[in-house]
Parts: sequence; C-alpha cells; structure tokens
Amino acid sequence: METPICDFVREYNRREALRLHMPGHKGVPGLGMEPLDITEIDGADSLYEAEGIIRSSEENAGRLFGCDTFYSTEGSSQCIRAMLYLAMLYGKNRGKRPLIAAARNVHKTFLSAAALLDLDVLWLMPEKGESYLTWSMTPGEVERVLRAAPERPVAVYLTSPDYLGGMADIAGIAQVCHDLGCLLLVDCAHGAYLRFLPKSAHPMDLGADLCCASAHKTLPVLTGGAYLHISASCAEELSWSAKAALALFGSTSPSYLILQSLDRANRYLEGFPEALAGFLPRVEELRQKLMGKGYRLYGEEPLKITIHARPAGFTGRELARELEKRNIVPEFSDPDYLVLMLTPEVGMEGLHRLEEALLEIPFRAPLYTCPPNPGRGERVKSIREAMLAPAQVLPVSECLGEILGEASVGCPPAVPIVVSGERIDEAAIACFRYYGVERCRVLREES
Repeated sequence: METPICDFVREYNRREALRLHMPGHKGVPGLGMEPLDITEIDGADSLYEAEGIIRSSEENAGRLFGCDTFYSTEGSSQCIRAMLYLAMLYGKNRGKRPLIAAARNVHKTFLSAAALLDLDVLWLMPEKGESYLTWSMTPGEVERVLRAAPERPVAVYLTSPDYLGGMADIAGIAQVCHDLGCLLLVDCAHGAYLRFLPKSAHPMDLGADLCCASAHKTLPVLTGGAYLHISASCAEELSWSAKAALALFGSTSPSYLILQSLDRANRYLEGFPEALAGFLPRVEELRQKLMGKGYRLYGEEPLKITIHARPAGFTGRELARELEKRNIVPEFSDPDYLVLMLTPEVGMEGLHRLEEALLEIPFRAPLYTCPPNPGRGERVKSIREAMLAPAQVLPVSECLGEILGEASVGCPPAVPIVVSGERIDEAAIACFRYYGVERCRVLREES
C-alpha cells in the first residue's frame, strides 16, 4: 500500500528547505516531531480541497473499507457534525424537515450539532437499561416507534459499539430504516477495527448509510485521526458534499502529523486481519478465565472488556484503582463499570499482565446498589434554544425544576444524562448525584 502523504513529508524534510511558512517552529526539533509537521505548501494538497496526495490516501482507505472514505483530523466529533449536516441536506432534497430519531446514549457532540443545525430529535429509549451509557432496542421496537411517530424522521442515529461495548443490531435496524425511507447513521467511534474481523461487523458492511469511526481509538493512529464513511447507495448524492460538510465544522489548519498517521495506517491495515485473527482467541481465553473467577462481563464488542464491578464487591472506580496500583491504566470507570480497551499492540505479554492482575484481586461481598434511571425528561425547549440561551451554573442541589442548558459532561464518557432543553426532575437529580455530577448549567429565568 502506497503512503503518499508520508512520502511527500519525508522527502520535504530531507531537502532541508528554508521554511518561510507556518508552523512557527520551522521544523526545528523541540518535542521531536517538528520536522514532520508542515502546512499546505505546494504539493502537500489541502484536506478540504483534496486533489493530490491526500485524495490518493483517502482513496486507499476507501478501498480498505469498501466505501467512500474521508479523513478527519479532529476526531469523530467533526464527522458526527458532518454526518448530521449531510442527513439534513438529504432531507431537504426531499422536502423533509430535519427530524432525526436517535438512541438516547449519544455523544454530547450530537447535541452541539443539533443546536448548530437546528435539528429536531425523536429519542429512541428502551423501557429500561443497565446504564445510561448503553442502549438496547430491537429492530421491531425501532420500527414500532418510527411507525407511530407523527412524522417520519429523515434518519435514525445510533452509537454502536457504545462506551460499554454494547453493539446494536445494525443489519436489522438498517433494513427497518430502508423499508421506511430513512437513512441509518452510526457513530462507530469505538469500532474502526470491526471491518477487519474474520467476519466484518463494521456498520458499513451491515447496511449503514453514513458512519464515523475514530481511527485513533482502536488503530495505531495519532489522537484526532478519524474517518467519515458514505455507502455506495448514497455516494452519488452525498459524497460530493462530504468535504464541504467536514470543512463547515473543521479547522482550516488540519494537522499533517495526524494525516500522516492516517496515511501510514493504510499500510498497517493490509496485515491487520491476520493480527486480529491471532490476537482475538487470546482475548477470548482471558474472558473465559475472568468469568471462571466470577467476574461479570458486559457487552459484545470483541476488543473491549467491560467488567460489572459490583458483583465482585467493588465500584468500577475502586477496581480501576486496584489496577492502577499494578501500573495498569483503564480507559474508563464509573460507580458500576470498568472499561478496558484492547488492540493487538497490547501484545500477549500485556494480556498476561492484565490477567494476572485481575485474577489476584480478592473479591469482596457483592454490592447490590442499582444505578438510578434518568427516565424520559420533560422537553421544555429545543436543544438549539437551550444551548444558545443565557445560562447560569448552579449546584445540583439547587437544580430541581430548572431547565438544562449545555450538557456539560466530561469525556470520557461524554454521554449526557439529561438533554439540553429538558426539565431537571428528581430522577435526574438522583442520577447526577450517583455519577458524581456536582453542578449543572441551567437557563436563567426570563425577565
């Protein structure tokens, strides 16, 4: 696999040119990578007007993923906004209002995109779930909600895999969407590798129309590298607008270090199926040993081990601290769950270290506390109205009955407990306290 971006930058660095262009470090090493950090000089192409080496590299990625593929240097967040913009255009071309049906466990970027684009949202919510971070509705349940809606949405939007490793029935939901004339959009930020499993589980191979994936989360790519994918069925209508959609929300100074990382990943991905095929059986062995000790695991995502810590007598955060004592740093923990993200780069030695650490931790008496459910909040204002309105920050204890402004939740997990524009009720207060949220940004009273 050719690596045109990497080749250009290496050749440019070899020339030892006098750099009278940005960036200001002029290629002089400080941290070490500066000689490879360039800008849109002649021959380097331009991310949002790609006609040269960047376009060639994206075409290489597209061949690997089997669909039109475009780079982002600002993570899946940029791609989420672009996907929703493209869905809005798709709807407008058909005279439809921008209404999106979305699983409730969206990344907070979905809310900012809804505010910027003035989208309306029909929330898809299961009757009950184990955590606000995960979502489980069957294709039949999704179909019933869509058919009962007063207005047919332009698109359905899902997060799969979700933060805990849960995976939606993409193929089944895609069939429902297409039968009812809706697009299917998937935030697959945690699943770029799914295309390269022995049997692909990538949304684009299961019927999704648009998909984003964070290369940096599960592939050897620098933080910020991501993909926007568009299916063949939508390519003629939407691919020509993809660059404009990404540019609308992206910096005019994309990182060439990240672009080189994405470019280099194409060569890595050629041999990735073999690496996964050798690594996954060892991960499954580890799962079996953990379950044999009594750990309760959650989720179906192959490269993520999510432990429900309370049956072992720990909160997720306490179990994380046990690992950190052994110099093992998890991805995420909360009062209930511990999330561990694996890739072949962890290696067999790394898996062995993790196995030894988890198996030597002595269990304690189980904790039977159940997480509160935030429920279905009362919508008072639209997401756009709430996020763009004057607001104030109050302690959670003073927020009962207030209307949430910006959903200021950290990353990870970046999943809002309450949606902007909803009234904060007692169930929401209980969730905030349970998950350690101390303050909320709420709307000021209108004068």
